[in-house]
Order: sequence, then structure tokens, then C-alpha cells
Amino acid sequence: MISKLPPNRPSHLTLKFLKLYVNSGDLQRAQHLFDQIPEPDLRTQTILITAYTKWGFPKESLKLYRELRNKKIKPDRLVLLSAAKACTASSDLIKAKEIHEDAVRFGFGSDLVLGNALIDMFGKCNSIQAAGKVFDDLPVKDVVSWTSMAVGYWNCGLPREALWVLREMGLNGVRPNSITVSSILPACSHLKALNAGREIHGFVVRNGMGDNVFVNSGLVDMYAKCLSTWQARNVFDNMPQRDVVAWNVILTTYFSNGDWNEACKLFDQMKIEGAKVNSASWNAMITGCTQNGLNEQAFELLARMQDSGFKPNQFTIASVMPACTSLESLRGGKEIHGYSFRHCFMEDVVIATALVFMYAKCGDLGISRRTFDRMPRKDTVAWNTMILANSMHGHGVKALSLFRGMIGSDIRPNSVTFTGVLSGCSHSRLVDEGHAIFNSMSRDHGVEPNEDHCSCMVDVFSRAGRLEEAYGFIQKMPLEPTAGAWGALLGACRVYKNVELGAIAAKRLFDIEPDNPGNYILLSNIFVAAKLPDDASMVRKLMRDRGIMKMPGCSWIQVKDKVYTFTAGDKRSAQSDEIYGFLDELGEKMRLMGYVPNTGFALQDVDEEEKEEGLISHSERLAVAFGILNSNGGLTIRVFKNLRICGDCHNAIKFIAKIVGMQIIVRDTMRFHHFRDGSCSCHDFW
Repeated sequence: MISKLPPNRPSHLTLKFLKLYVNSGDLQRAQHLFDQIPEPDLRTQTILITAYTKWGFPKESLKLYRELRNKKIKPDRLVLLSAAKACTASSDLIKAKEIHEDAVRFGFGSDLVLGNALIDMFGKCNSIQAAGKVFDDLPVKDVVSWTSMAVGYWNCGLPREALWVLREMGLNGVRPNSITVSSILPACSHLKALNAGREIHGFVVRNGMGDNVFVNSGLVDMYAKCLSTWQARNVFDNMPQRDVVAWNVILTTYFSNGDWNEACKLFDQMKIEGAKVNSASWNAMITGCTQNGLNEQAFELLARMQDSGFKPNQFTIASVMPACTSLESLRGGKEIHGYSFRHCFMEDVVIATALVFMYAKCGDLGISRRTFDRMPRKDTVAWNTMILANSMHGHGVKALSLFRGMIGSDIRPNSVTFTGVLSGCSHSRLVDEGHAIFNSMSRDHGVEPNEDHCSCMVDVFSRAGRLEEAYGFIQKMPLEPTAGAWGALLGACRVYKNVELGAIAAKRLFDIEPDNPGNYILLSNIFVAAKLPDDASMVRKLMRDRGIMKMPGCSWIQVKDKVYTFTAGDKRSAQSDEIYGFLDELGEKMRLMGYVPNTGFALQDVDEEEKEEGLISHSERLAVAFGILNSNGGLTIRVFKNLRICGDCHNAIKFIAKIVGMQIIVRDTMRFHHFRDGSCSCHDFW
């Protein structure tokens, strides 16, 4: 029957089938039927244009509209409305302007419904000027016109102007509706405009909008963003109906204010009340836990999320990665990497960059670099992460090479880039290179050096033993020297045994950060090394008088999926006897190879033999021994420490690495130390 259609007009049956296909979403059949009509009329084309827009194919809608105009067919109001909605969906500004010109040309410039659609269209296409022109040309404006204009300003990144439109709307006698209010509240949230938000809240109460779930969710978010937690909770508790958005917002609010306990209670309450928990709810919980340092809880939530039938998405992975990095869990990180690879998340630059940082922080720079190299796209953060990774592992030459590669890839460096590069230069004693990079910052890259960059330059000079130059640089700094600058000089004075400059640096540090025990201990060690016991005792007395306690040292190591922590003299482990016996056995072999204990790092008032025994029981040495005993044939162990590695332990672990034929990686507060074949990657300077 379709093949016998009249040549100039589709039959009633054709239109019936066309609508049937369109309403069911079978656009392929609809298009096939449409193509069989020799001369489709305006009504038929309107049906198909509207259908393509409705089912998410705006470009096809605009293609059909262009064909209609090429045939010199005059569009009516419905066709223009469909085409405008297609432009809105595709954010095609060029086509949007053409639709507007056609609307004016064919006499629809004053049509209110079409005008409102055009305002919305231009707002979504980020052309607020064009939206304003349509708005101004409308002889009559209703609540939709004003709302569309306000939303347009918000979409174009102009939240203040959006609020201004809301005020003008009231002055012109047009009453906002619930859609207006829920659309404008995000502007208050963004601006943290608490007073404006309260005015809107008052309007909501006076005009009976308190039952609208979208308005209430917007109010909860507004109060939360304005850091008014109790008001956010008050609105939330009085909502007659709560949607999942409101629940997620209030959860995030408590986490943002550090009240993670209340957030966890609410999450449990959410499930008790039968609220529909979605992926965003789980992501809010995981993100909140990582932001509040609850890293193990974040992993537990990830497991519960999967047990509840939700698949982690890209946002979930990006949220849980910081927890993995903070826990230095290489095993967990590899599992997340595998999941990301299987689900094609590696295209996401945020996830790939997080993996690069995680591997570097967990001590595996090799996999970190391979992950970086395989990234299809690298932004400034990705390059900075790789540069910083090499710097903290002591690979200054590679950090410099990466910096040059970044410049060659037309990626503009920022302040963080130069912190990473200069840090790499300091750890590798690349003085001339570091100085050249520092001088090029403002000259070649438009980045003004800040306190961190100046501190890095002091470190560059200090680590290379050029202490007078470092001190001179501090004195000439255009900015007030920070603890980082003086700390770099003090640390170098310990290594190069410069008592005079060490005392100067320590005195300044005692003023800047009087409660930092590390500065007192460094100065005391300098005096001990210079055989000035009275001065060392005076520093220790100063610490006691000021009530400053040395932070207890601890080291930890992960074996399989469990973390084992050790403190000095620790005998809590079930393998304690085996650990101490193994260290005694190693001690004999080390002495035969030339190891001499440096009892200067054992400051207790005991005899030399007891001091040597005390060194053996330092936390990093216990963790290393435990790792070797439980390596199960592995060639690398990784130990982490909350303080700087002890100088004698640093020397001892070089011998241990050579004896056992393994790579031992120790990360202290300053950097990574890679021990292999009797030497360390830091070249005995850290």
C-alpha cells in the first residue's frame, strides 16, 4: 500500500505508521518510511524533526531542517520550536543564529512560546547577548521568559547577573515559580550568597513551595555551600519528601565540615528509611572518607558498594585512589589499576594521573613511568605528577628531561612544575641546571618565583655543599625566608658539619616554628658530631623547658594485604626472636665487610655497647628485617617511616642490601632511598 502513495501528499495511513514508529523510538523505520514519500509535506517533516530531537539525535534534526529550508519550504512555529530544541541539545551556536533569523524572517519574532525556547537555546549555546536580544524583543514576557534568562546567565558563568534577573523579575511584577527558584539557587551556592539564599528561602515559605523536593534540595545545597550546616540540616529534616539528591548533599555537607561520624549515621539512616541509594551516594561516602583521612573505611565502603550491586564508575575510582596512595598500598593500587583497565577508564586523564602518583608514592617508579607513557593525553597535572615523582625518588636528571619534554609538547608549566623540577635538581646536586631553571621562570614562562621556589634554590645550593651561597641567597631573597629555606640550610649543615651556619639557621627556625622538634634534634646532632656535648645538652634542655617532645619514630611495611608497624625496640611481633636473631647474624657479616656503628645517633646516656644494641632495634631496621624474612623470594621490599631515616640505619641498610642481594626501598619524610648493591640512590645525602 505504501508503494502506491499519491505523488504529492502522504496518506493518512502513512502518517499513522510514521507516528507509530516515532513514538516507539524506531527511528530507522520512520526514516525509511519518510524516504519513500516523494514530496514530504511540512507536517511530515515536523514529525521526524521533533522525533530526532526527542530521542537524542539533534544533529539529524538540524540536517532535516536544513533540507526543508533548501527546498524553500516555509517553516511553521512547530518546526522552528523543534529546530530550536535541537540547537539547545547540540549547543550549536551557528545553527541557533540561523533558526533565530528564520523566526524573525517568517514573522515569529514576537511569539512568546518560541521566544522562550530561543532564549533557552542561546543560553545553552553560551551566547547570553543573543539571548538578551530575543528577551528584549518580546513584547510580553512571562515567568518562563524571565526564568530562561536567569538560567542563561548561570549557564554562561555569570551567577551575579542571574540573581539580578531574579530581582528584576520581581520588580516587573512577575512571580517566580518553583522552577525559577530551583534553577537560581545554584547561583547562590556558587557565590556563597547566604543572605540572598535566605531571602529566597523566605519567599519559598511565604508562597507555599515548601513541599517541592527540587526547591528543598536546592536550599539544602545552598546552606551547605554557605557553610551553614545547621540550617541545611533544618531544611533537610523538615522536608516532607526527600530525594536522593538531598540525601547526598547533606552527607557531603557533614564530611566537608569534618563531622564524618554524623555523615556515617545519616548514610545508615538513609537505608533504614528506604531512600534510594545510588552510585552518587556511595561516591559521596567514599570521597568524604578519603578527605577526612578515613582511608581504610573508604576501602571498606568500596567493597560494600560492589556487594550492593553497584559498579564503581570513574568518579568512584578517582575518589578512592587518594586512600590507596595515603595507605601506600601497592597491592590495592594494582587491583584498582586492573579494574580501571578492564573497564576502559584509562582514557580518563584524572584516573591515569592518580595511578601515576600512587605508584610513585608506593615506591614503584618504574610502573609509574610506564603508566604515564601510555596515557593517550597528558595535561599539566599529569606532567607535574611525573616530574615530582622523579624528584622525590632522587632522579633529578630525569625530572629535567621530563620538564623539557613538557615544554616540547606545548604544555605550559605552572608554579607546581617548577617546584618539582627544582626539587629534583636539589636531590641530584644539579646546581647550575637548577639556577638556570630558576632564572628562566619569570623571564621565559611568566611564573613569578614564590617562597617554595626560593626554598628549593636554597636546597639546591645546600645539598651541593655550597652553604655560603645558600646563606647569601637567603639574605637576598625578595620574600621573607620560610621554614623551608632555613630548614634546607640546617639539614645541609648537619651533613657538612658547619656548626656556625647551623646555629644561625636553627635560631631562626626556633622563632618561626618553635614547636617543631626536628629542628632542635638536628642542631643537637650537629653539636654531637662536632664533639660539643655541652651545647647538645643545652639544646635538649631547651626542648624540655619548652615542653617539646620528639615524635616517636615508627616504620611500616605491607606484606600481602596486611600492614605491619614497628617502633624502636619493638618486640610485639610474633617473629620478634627471629627478627633480632637475623639482625645479629647480619651484624656479624656487616662488620666483616667494614661496617662501623655510628653511635652518634644513639644519644642515650649509656655505654657504647648499649648504644650499638639500641641502633639495631631502630624501627626501620626491624621493618627491613621483617620484610626480608617474609619476602617469599621477592627481589624488592618497601619500608615507610614517619621521620627521617637514622644516619646509622641508612649506612647499615646499604650493607644489608648487598648481603641479601635485594633492592630495599625506604621512604622517609624527605624522599625515597633505593638501596642496592651497597649504595643508595641519594648518594648519602638526604
